[in-house]
Amino acid sequence: MADSLWTLLALVLVIEGLLPFFNPRGWRRMFEQALRLSDGQLRFVGLLSMSIGLAVLWFLN
Repeated sequence: MADSLWTLLALVLVIEGLLPFFNPRGWRRMFEQALRLSDGQLRFVGLLSMSIGLAVLWFLN
């Protein structure tokens, strides 16, 4: 189980690194836009992201 979690963490880091590697200008613009969001909007984005991730995990199992 621990090996799977480390593998998952490594995969997430690789995926998160793709956008700044291939499109640094777009990645920077995305973060500039995120800085303009209110706390409530950021929380909603986080909730949506967690919900999608849980749905994918549930679907895969």
